[in-house]
Amino acid sequence: MQFQSVIGQEELKKKLIQTIREGRVSHAQLFWGAEGSGNLVLALAYAQYLNCTNRSDTDSCGICPSCNKMQKLIHPDLHFAVPVNATKNVPTEKKPVTDHFINQWRSALLNNPYLTEAQWYELLDIENKQGRISVHEATRIIERLNFKSFESEYKVLILWLPERMGAEAVNRLLKLIEEPPNKTVFLLVCEDTTRVIKTILSRAMPLRVPPIAEAALCQTLMQLQGLSETQAAKIARLSAGSYSKALELLQNESEQNIYFEWFANIMRMAYAGRFLDLLNWMETITKAGREKQKNFLLYAEHLIRECYMFNRGIDKAVYLMNEEENFARKFSPFVNERNVDELFKQLNLALGHIGQNGNPSMIFTDLFLQVGRLLRK
Repeated sequence: MQFQSVIGQEELKKKLIQTIREGRVSHAQLFWGAEGSGNLVLALAYAQYLNCTNRSDTDSCGICPSCNKMQKLIHPDLHFAVPVNATKNVPTEKKPVTDHFINQWRSALLNNPYLTEAQWYELLDIENKQGRISVHEATRIIERLNFKSFESEYKVLILWLPERMGAEAVNRLLKLIEEPPNKTVFLLVCEDTTRVIKTILSRAMPLRVPPIAEAALCQTLMQLQGLSETQAAKIARLSAGSYSKALELLQNESEQNIYFEWFANIMRMAYAGRFLDLLNWMETITKAGREKQKNFLLYAEHLIRECYMFNRGIDKAVYLMNEEENFARKFSPFVNERNVDELFKQLNLALGHIGQNGNPSMIFTDLFLQVGRLLRK
């Protein structure tokens, strides 16, 4: 992966390149950014540039033997650790680790470098289980990184989603992260630092990856997806700097319609105080599955934000589809300066609890009651 393949993030690219060219390569780095921001793609591009034998001032060459293998994700000095779990082919007794799924991982990443956690789990077919980076994975990492480099100057481990690593795995890896073998680099690719064990955070140099600039995202959507400028601008705005979200919006219009229907029903019943109806209806969302629940809460945050924009008279900053726009205009008086911050807080709280495998019935019951209270402010 070359830096030129990373959407936007121009300042970060320059910064990363400069650290390598000046010999300031930190042995543990945390690429921290929201899903779809490009944190994983940046880590891949950084790893390739680090070991390129003919790099320029702006990018890896893309054609030397090291680049050729890096781009195929088969370089012997490039290692991965990603969340996995037991499947039909790799049962629990086999102690699932990344090596069991490495061909699937390479194929998925080559097909879509902006791969999401939900997409990865769907490919693994781990049903409703949560992926994790286990102590067995930590042991395997130690074994691999204690070998000498095979071909290149640096050994690189890309650890995707350290927030899925438990305390036992962290404790097993701490000594290696603190005192790694010479020319060994850990690239931790994280989406939520609040869910990463603090002893890991304190040992890695943080690199904040912001949402992709709207203009860069719009340009990419026109070039790669063949959208008109108007279509691309709307999708770029709705996706809030996430290329993954932009692709999802393009591919799942029917799902977005379902989320809109849920949102409209919830807000109407919550404002009217029809809590018995709301609790009866809640079975719909609790049966939807954890990933859809998370996606719905993200969608709800987005629509609340757009309603508030209408309320403040900033219509030009709103990008919604027709039915959504009509609803948001009518509903906007109920999303105002007295309740908007608390609405976001409650939605974020519910999102965090769902992500931590909380009970959906309890989480959404509390959320609906809080939303009803806030809308009547």
